[in-house]
Amino acid sequence: MRLLIVEDDVDLSNALTRGFREEGFAVDQAFDGEDGLCLARMGEHDLVVLDLMLPGMDGFRVLEILRREGNRIPVVFLTARGEVEDRIRGLRLGGDDYLPKPFRFEELLARVRAVLRRSHGAAQDVLRWGDLRLDVEAHRAFWGEEELALTPKEFQILEALLLHKGKALSRVRLSLQVYDHAFDAESNVIDAHVANLRRKLRTVGGQRVIETVRGVGFRIPETPG
Repeated sequence: MRLLIVEDDVDLSNALTRGFREEGFAVDQAFDGEDGLCLARMGEHDLVVLDLMLPGMDGFRVLEILRREGNRIPVVFLTARGEVEDRIRGLRLGGDDYLPKPFRFEELLARVRAVLRRSHGAAQDVLRWGDLRLDVEAHRAFWGEEELALTPKEFQILEALLLHKGKALSRVRLSLQVYDHAFDAESNVIDAHVANLRRKLRTVGGQRVIETVRGVGFRIPETPG
């Protein structure tokens, strides 16, 4: 999953970025409203952590523009303004959750994961597809009762494919889910990760989990065959 953090407090933004990366997220940062709006418009992120008190353009305005343009990216407000009126305004504009400062990172992490689950139609931290089971919070994957020894990148790719099951994800789209920096479209790193995933799944009986969509990328079918 790829997050965008729009926060003008550099120390806080960097701390949140480190925390989310340690939890397996890819993270981009913006330090004012204009840059945050520009990055959010690109459609490369799964969720925005958005501060309200930003220089130039505040978080309310950023969200208002996004929603007016039809951009439904999930947004979690993060702000020192904890008044009820501000919370109501943010939610009415289309925000998905609201966390006042000061806060514990664990609470923000839980709220972000909850919003991501809702946005993908998943009701819990465990993703299931036939005999395949991913415990997202614990970062553990199982086929039946047998645990798969996945690397962090393999887990993230499998999670992205499961959250978008039935849809083909390009190599660039998958790379944006797991890497923070620009991706070399000529690189075969995603293919290598997918090949390893397929090999590990085959060893436990998962023969046809990840499909190749020629000219596009990879897909997990909507339902097991």
